[in-house]
Amino acid sequence: MVNPQYAGDLYGEMLIAESQRSPEPPPRQNLFPGLAVCLIASLAATWLSERYGMPIILMGLLLGLAINFIATDPRTHDGLDFASKTCLRWGIVILGTQVTFAQVGTLGLEPFLALLVVMALAIGAGVLMARFVNQPLAAGLLAGGATAICGASAALALYGVIGKDRLSQAQFSLVLVGISLASAIAMSIYPLLAHSLGMSDRQAGFLIGASIHDVAQAIGGGYAFSDAAGSYATIVKLARVALLAPVVAIVSVVLARSGGAAGEHPAGTGLLRRLALPWFIAAFLVVVCLNSLVTVPPAVAQGTLVASKGLLLLAVTATAMRSRMDLILQMGWRAAMPVVAATVMSLFTALGFALLF
Repeated sequence: MVNPQYAGDLYGEMLIAESQRSPEPPPRQNLFPGLAVCLIASLAATWLSERYGMPIILMGLLLGLAINFIATDPRTHDGLDFASKTCLRWGIVILGTQVTFAQVGTLGLEPFLALLVVMALAIGAGVLMARFVNQPLAAGLLAGGATAICGASAALALYGVIGKDRLSQAQFSLVLVGISLASAIAMSIYPLLAHSLGMSDRQAGFLIGASIHDVAQAIGGGYAFSDAAGSYATIVKLARVALLAPVVAIVSVVLARSGGAAGEHPAGTGLLRRLALPWFIAAFLVVVCLNSLVTVPPAVAQGTLVASKGLLLLAVTATAMRSRMDLILQMGWRAAMPVVAATVMSLFTALGFALLF
């Protein structure tokens, strides 16, 4: 039995020994299970897209949602989180190889200013509709920004700023599904609308390039009208993609000023701090600048496009797999309304400008 007069010293020595014990190393991440499942699902989505002519991002979303029960296994979490974050960020960075400032310059001043108005009104419509149907500000900014820029790719970039604390992954997945569906429908309808209105190649190219969300579908819709319209739609669409970084910066400032526990930059911080971009958006802008200064061989540009689409597909599929279907179903029609409002506003504003040209 320990003498009571030494009990305190013994206890103190035990505490010292415990505090000096080296901490247990954190558990190592095992990325393989989650990445393997995500890769298999993405390959299946690619096959379904090529087989049935559906947008590949939409196929990845739907397939990821269909098998999201796999994410209940904790062993997949590290890999799925890696795909939804790291693959997303590098996919956005590589996307910058598809844009140059020279392409934006060939658009001309008046069409470029008109494009800015279309984008601003699309974002505004998404925000106003979100307020009207009692949805978070972040949902309106996400829907409007994704519609204004380049669909699912922009939605992924914007969500990197918004964060899951402001907007749940379930609501983000619903916005992604809505954006992808709207873009697929627009690619089929807008060229027919341009034909029925007797538009010229330039008018049709502006309408399609300024209002269809996804890059590939905007270009495809333009060429469905004519080769000349397809070339002009490509320029208009790439000008929207080039504005990704400024729009993300604006969204970051708006969210910081709105406050909230999830804000990265409190409202009281300085302007420069609030304007700070996530590293992958800043890297995207740097890649655009480099791509504008150096001529990239067509084979390299095509390879980087495939790499970017592949990484973004992995990110979308992983995000869908990490989303809970029960929460998506509970949201109802209100959560989809900002996407509808932004899409309709984008269409009619672009149509009005196209008829004026």
